Amino acid sequence: MSDALSPNCEPRPAGATVDLLVLHYTGMETARAARDRLCDPAAKVSAHYLVDEDGAVTLLVPEAMRAWHAGVSAWRGAADVNDRSIGVEIVNPGHEWGYRDFPARQVDAVCDLCRGILARHPIPPRNVVAHADVAPRRKQDPGERFPWDRLAAVGVGLWPAPAPVPHWGMAATLAALARYGYDTADPHAAIAAFQRHFRQSRVDGLPDRETAERLAGLLRAAGDDAPFA
Repeated sequence: MSDALSPNCEPRPAGATVDLLVLHYTGMETARAARDRLCDPAAKVSAHYLVDEDGAVTLLVPEAMRAWHAGVSAWRGAADVNDRSIGVEIVNPGHEWGYRDFPARQVDAVCDLCRGILARHPIPPRNVVAHADVAPRRKQDPGERFPWDRLAAVGVGLWPAPAPVPHWGMAATLAALARYGYDTADPHAAIAAFQRHFRQSRVDGLPDRETAERLAGLLRAAGDDAPFA
């Protein structure tokens, strides 16, 4: 791991506990451009780590500090995600510049990095999230090509087995999304964010049985046994 410390950080609020891990893609044409932006004082953005496509990991902000990565965001009813999160930027041009698969060695490096972060902080599996999960109206990253199932297989986050549901539709789906942690003020954006993470074969922002069954399975995996209705 190398260091390229960013000035774009500040102390965390007194008493803040790190209990969230947020994964992003850089969404820029090159890794160099992304690293330069994350270290540019004028940009006022940063993250704790940057993971290049060859698996190289760069520390940008010490974990004890508050990085500026999530922006306007919320998870499980709490706003200002930056106060209590670690942010990891993963080099990928994103939807604007030619979105592509994440190389295996990059994913392996993300897995190793995240396992270390989880060992250092009390982050529950349901709090390993995408940038899109915490800011569904603004963001898509790391997107539907990111292999969340591979991370879950090594203990980073959750990947649900579908569970049957007695009812599904917009109201039931939104209620379940809110139970899991999503801001559902924009219903279609919240559903699309969930699909990008957990039902990647079709991202349309519409409620359907497969989305509902994966959501029900996710709630069960998170220990939420209340009926899906």
